[in-house]
Amino acid sequence: MLTDLFSPSVQHSLDIAGIFVFAISGALLAVRKNFDVFGMAVLAEVTALGGGLFRDLMIGDVPPTAFTDLGYFLTPLVATLIVFFLHPEVERITKAVNVFDAAGLGLFCVTGTTKAHDHGLGLTASATLGLATAVGGGVLRDVLAHEVPSLLRWDRDLYAVPAMVGATLAALLIRFDELNATTSALAATAAFVLRLLAMRFGWRAPRAWNRRSTAAEETA
Repeated sequence: MLTDLFSPSVQHSLDIAGIFVFAISGALLAVRKNFDVFGMAVLAEVTALGGGLFRDLMIGDVPPTAFTDLGYFLTPLVATLIVFFLHPEVERITKAVNVFDAAGLGLFCVTGTTKAHDHGLGLTASATLGLATAVGGGVLRDVLAHEVPSLLRWDRDLYAVPAMVGATLAALLIRFDELNATTSALAATAAFVLRLLAMRFGWRAPRAWNRRSTAAEETA
């Protein structure tokens, strides 16, 4: 089904673009953590490829694409070099990077869901792996950097929720046999726009109802 949505060349180009932007975010976090160039490369690779690698292992698509396509592996290294030499300039365009990151989030949650379904998973499991494809790399990045994953923190703008929306829409489109290039693009766009709105207006997921904890709140 995935090959019916986009030609292989278009799919590959979209993947590379998404991988590059995710890798930029990983390398930038490494700079903020004062990691050396090897640490930057590791965080860039993990952020860019971690979600897709997890999905491919779960559905039995081995060896994973990350290990069979040299472009997938080299793209994060290119991003690392750019950040290594130009990180002050990259930091200044963080808002633009976040916009492209949101686009990658929308793309990967839909393609991840579709690929999982292509390998025989049910709709719920497919949507779950679509979510994991989109956010898994970021979780691994934060864990390696000794941070609470951003998608688990109440003080961060919605990130996982837009991916959940995109993956759920893709699963519903599959269920009603309406998934095509146009509708998949609309599902990805829905996730993308929701993420942009969350960044623009500071939308966050609610915490526990009637929460009365006296524990100090970490906002850093």
